[in-house]
Amino acid sequence: SEFRPGTSSNSFIQLWDTKLRIDQLNSLGWDKPPVELLVLSACKTALGDKDAELGFAGITVQAGVKSAMGSLWSVSDEATLALMTEFYQQLRLNPKAEALRKAQLAILKGQVELKNGKLLFNNNVISLPPQLEKIANKDISHPYYWSAFTVIGNPW
Repeated sequence: SEFRPGTSSNSFIQLWDTKLRIDQLNSLGWDKPPVELLVLSACKTALGDKDAELGFAGITVQAGVKSAMGSLWSVSDEATLALMTEFYQQLRLNPKAEALRKAQLAILKGQVELKNGKLLFNNNVISLPPQLEKIANKDISHPYYWSAFTVIGNPW
């Protein structure tokens, strides 16, 4: 994503083959039916300016999404993959904000790891995609890798 303060029509989230501009978010009908959780797992999706204080995530909540998860700075692809994998595991049993907290703690404690081109978590092993296989052992326990993400809106 790219958030350009003061020029909302130039701020966008890059989708597969198109750009979704921030000024298009209100017209997407997020409240028909209401979207329970929108996860924006890209860089700086919860970073904004005086006109859009919480960036893309905040605008989607204003447009009717019950909760949005976004990041406050540029994030690592590998660490975000690990965080999101653990987050969705936790979300099966926990409210949104608690699932994020537990996923972040799991990474901090080394319970989710990237080793030898594999993601290790909860006694599971997932081979990383080819573009990420080159990772030998990446320590993602530092808060830089997992603390960028926040839940905005309804935490339950």
